[in-house]
Amino acid sequence: MRHTISIWRTLTAGLAGGVAFVLGTFVTFRTLGGSRQGAEGLLFDPDTQHPKVIAVWKEMEPLPRILDNPSLILAGLLLFGIGYAFLYRSVAPAWPAGLNRRAGRLGLVVWLGAVFGEFMGPFNVLHQPWNLSLLAWTFWAVCAFAEAYVIVLVLDRGRSRRERAAPLSARAAG
Repeated sequence: MRHTISIWRTLTAGLAGGVAFVLGTFVTFRTLGGSRQGAEGLLFDPDTQHPKVIAVWKEMEPLPRILDNPSLILAGLLLFGIGYAFLYRSVAPAWPAGLNRRAGRLGLVVWLGAVFGEFMGPFNVLHQPWNLSLLAWTFWAVCAFAEAYVIVLVLDRGRSRRERAAPLSARAAG
């Protein structure tokens, strides 16, 4: 018998994962990175950051939406969490069993999306230095893997050990 994950459980997992992602951004980019108005932090120190990044993020109008209208961006991050939960739900049967294996794969997918945006934006367009880009990519990893672990935990919780460990061919035959 194949265990079906409900839409509601998937939505719950996505929202919980999105919350984990948002909390990750709060700890990394806001607290350590200094992304809030009036703060410097690791990513916004004028001695190390390209002035273009600081100007676009903190000085030029209109300010980034996360500063100007944070609820819009936070809602978007929650929607991305829901999207990743549905993605995980669709590919999980093909992935090997185990929290770390599955969360690692999902975290990599989430991280690659975030790093692509960072690579094309701050690094490419705004000339952010390599070392600060690497730091930002590390911050994105914290957020991505926090989200992935929460999604996998919520969606895989309650599945029998035998079902989680069964190879794909055995599940397809059931």
